[in-house]
Amino acid sequence: MTRRLRPFALGLLAVFVAASLTLPSLAQGPRAVTSAAAKVAEARVRDLAPARAESVGMSTERLGRLDAAMKRLVDDKQVAGLVTLVERHGKIVHFNAVGQLDVRKPDPVQKDSIFRIYSMTKPITGVAMMMLYEEGKWQLNDPVSRYIPEFARLKVYTGKNQDGTPKLEDAQRSMTMRELMTHTGGLGYVLNPNSPVDKMIIDANVLNAGAPLQAMIDGLAKIPLLAQPGTRWSYSIGVDVQGYLVEKFSGQPFAEFARSRIFEPLGMKDTAFYVPKEKLPRLAQVHSGSGSNLTVDVNRPDPTVIPLGPSGGGGLFSTAMDYARFCEMLLQGGQFNGVRLLAPRTVEMMRTNHVNPEPLKTMPPGTGWGMDFQIVTDAAAAGDSVSNGTFSWFGIAGTWFWIDPVRDVAFVGMVQHQNLGTTRPIHALSRSLVTQAILD
Repeated sequence: MTRRLRPFALGLLAVFVAASLTLPSLAQGPRAVTSAAAKVAEARVRDLAPARAESVGMSTERLGRLDAAMKRLVDDKQVAGLVTLVERHGKIVHFNAVGQLDVRKPDPVQKDSIFRIYSMTKPITGVAMMMLYEEGKWQLNDPVSRYIPEFARLKVYTGKNQDGTPKLEDAQRSMTMRELMTHTGGLGYVLNPNSPVDKMIIDANVLNAGAPLQAMIDGLAKIPLLAQPGTRWSYSIGVDVQGYLVEKFSGQPFAEFARSRIFEPLGMKDTAFYVPKEKLPRLAQVHSGSGSNLTVDVNRPDPTVIPLGPSGGGGLFSTAMDYARFCEMLLQGGQFNGVRLLAPRTVEMMRTNHVNPEPLKTMPPGTGWGMDFQIVTDAAAAGDSVSNGTFSWFGIAGTWFWIDPVRDVAFVGMVQHQNLGTTRPIHALSRSLVTQAILD
């Protein structure tokens, strides 16, 4: 019997020898096992620490194409300066700044430079709204007039009478909270003075940062909608209205809610509705033109003035790193660094298209709209390199971001240039240059 067992014993010995070559030996003790486990755990920590691109399945060499492209834009004087940041699996694998804060001065753009982010304020306002949704303050299908009685008898613009006065009809129903958050409520904005409804909003100075948000509501109540609620997608003043609702639901001034409930918990130390005087040297100036005509647009409000009516649709200043923290919170399903703002399902709702098929026809192909985000619903139809489900937006002075939850990657770009004909191609270029660097 001993002889019969000998081959088995030799085989068992071979197994133990092989194991000793691949596992920490008994002589190393449990510390080696603990150290190996700690390294694995550290690699999984989503703390936005710098990391090599290869450690998260990206290529350093290929990300160099992004650096080169941004530098060319500055060298060619298409824009004054840029900051770009890429994060994947919770690590920052690209963070670069190039160019000048102001073409009239030599001061370079830095990674912590401050930018007017304009409509990149909207997703932050949307998060504030959804935090209050989670507290039971409102529901998606609630009529907005339940919370804003001034909107109970809105009219709808249908054209002009023979004498040139507006032709109006009654709104068939109140817009819903879902429609308010998806730009399908029928509200106008301030972007198109050729639109009769937009011109009314502009002429009435409804978006006046020097007045409380209640004054905005009072002004809007006198201006007709541009379409019946729910029938048309039209980029609107609706997110500024959401800022007013944040005040009403929370009992706090909107700026205070944003600071205490979002910016401070996430560590967004340079994000606010104004720029303190001591931070002014870090502020990038908005430019226009190109080449020898690249100049500073000096017609901007004083950034140091604290607004009485902070704009939920476009009033914030921020940095690339601050906004990356906001993006990472969304990638992690509503939490970052142990601070939870939203439940995972709520974030999923925000990045899901909520626009019905008929109003969706007025949007770019392959896109929809969630809760204050644009959504890629069909990347092929959109002509985009990101995954279906990518959500994003941009600011009127060029800042932009996008989050691809399928590939677990986020991008933040900061630039200050007033011509969308210049900045929108840069946004598209950045997406292709980042996605081509993802290798797994």
